Amino acid sequence: MGNYNFWDNRKLEPKRKFRWLVTFANMPQFIAKSVTKPSFSIGKSVHQYLQHNFNFPGRVTWNPVTIQIVDPVDPDATQSLYDLLLASGYVLPTDVQAANGAGHRTINKEDMVNKISDVRIETLGSQGKIGDGPLDGITETWVLNNPIITSVNFDTLAYDSDELLNISMEISYDWATLNPQNEENRERTWLQNGPDRATPNDV
Repeated sequence: MGNYNFWDNRKLEPKRKFRWLVTFANMPQFIAKSVTKPSFSIGKSVHQYLQHNFNFPGRVTWNPVTIQIVDPVDPDATQSLYDLLLASGYVLPTDVQAANGAGHRTINKEDMVNKISDVRIETLGSQGKIGDGPLDGITETWVLNNPIITSVNFDTLAYDSDELLNISMEISYDWATLNPQNEENRERTWLQNGPDRATPNDV
């Protein structure tokens, strides 16, 4: 490490928690309150020899993402998610004997993934999407591939509370892609350039 100090450079700025947008099944972005970023776990296999343990990496498991939204009257978020459930193939017990045979349909991955369409988490720079500087615009994009909803919580009603109703959704996915088709982000990694890639001349 050199003597260069990150915080001395006025052109550099860390990513901020409040600069983000989430895209989910045509949901209005303004009703989103929070979202967890993708994360992964790596399994391991252990080989033992005498009193020694030797670790080897195993399968990669992508952990679920949670999106919390406000439940407005219009557009009705509760009704939207209920309709998404039905569009994914779920049939009410009262409709199993439908005359057209549609009651035998079951929930399935293809219909749910197609209905959700796209889950994208974007981190923004200080100028939002309109900026054209190296740290403006979209500084980070996560895309969830083949997302499915695994749980929905419609919050709790209470006479002693005047808070807004929230909805919490847990989304599982097969894998996540970071910054697809964006080579500029890869040029800014420490793996590519080392910890001393920035110099005082950049200040």
